[in-house]
Amino acid sequence: MGLFKRNPFGHILFLKKWLIRVAALLTHKRYRGFNSLQIEGSEIIRNLPDTNVLFISNHQTYFADVVAMFHVLNASLKGRENNIKNVGYLWNPKMNMYYVAAKETMTSGLLPKILAYAGAISVERTWRAEGKDVKRGVNPNDTENIKVALEDGWVITFPQGTTRSFKPVRKGTAHIIMQHKPIVVPIVIDGFRRSFDRKGLLIKKKGILQSFIIKEPLVFDYEKDSIEDIVEKIEYAIEQHSSFLKVIPVEDLEEQAKLDEERKWKY
Repeated sequence: MGLFKRNPFGHILFLKKWLIRVAALLTHKRYRGFNSLQIEGSEIIRNLPDTNVLFISNHQTYFADVVAMFHVLNASLKGRENNIKNVGYLWNPKMNMYYVAAKETMTSGLLPKILAYAGAISVERTWRAEGKDVKRGVNPNDTENIKVALEDGWVITFPQGTTRSFKPVRKGTAHIIMQHKPIVVPIVIDGFRRSFDRKGLLIKKKGILQSFIIKEPLVFDYEKDSIEDIVEKIEYAIEQHSSFLKVIPVEDLEEQAKLDEERKWKY
C-alpha cells in the first residue's frame, strides 16, 4: 500500500489503517473484558465476495454497534470462530468497509469526525434533523456515495435510522437493494443498550452479555418483490417486525422507555 494511496472518498488508507488499529486496541475490552460478546455465524462472513455486500442490522447505540461490527467482521475474516480473541486480527483490517451514519451525528464533535474517517458514509436524514421531525427529499449525493462504497467493498447500514427499537424500516434501504442488488446479510445485536450510554462511548454497566448474530444472506425476487415486500423482509430479518415485540426482555423495554423520556425532555 502506497503511503498516500486513497480510497474512492479521498481518505488516505495508511492513516485510516492506523486509526482502526488504535481504535481496536482502545475498545477491545468493551466486548471481551468489561463485557462479553457472544457471536454466531462467523463462517458466513468468510464466504462473502470482496465487494457489493450490504449488512443490515438493528441499532442500539450510535457508535458501539459499529465498532463491534469492525471487530467481528475482521475477526471472522482472519479465521476466528465466533470470537474476537487476540485483537491482532485488526492489524491488517479490511480497508474497503464502510458504514452509513447520520451527517449531524458524525459532525457533532471532534471524536465523531475522527471516527468518520474510519469509513463513515454520512447521509442527511430525510425525516429528522436536530431532534425535530422534518420532511425533505433524498440528497442524490448520499445515494451516489452508497453506490460507490458498494462497488468498492462492504457497507453496514441500520435501516431503521434510529437506535429506538421497533421503529419503521426506511424505504431508502429497500431502494438501495432493488437498485444495486447487493448480497444482503442481516445482523441482530442485543445487550448494547444495557452496556453503553446512548452514544455508545461510555460503559454504563459491566458484566453484560452482548449478542451478535450473523444470519444467512436474504433472497429477493427482483421481478416480483415490491419495495414494501423488501421492507417487510428486512424487518423480519433484523427482528424488528412488530411480531417480535412479545419476545423482547422486559428490561430492554424499560431501558427504551427511559431513553424515550430523556429525549422528550431534551427536545
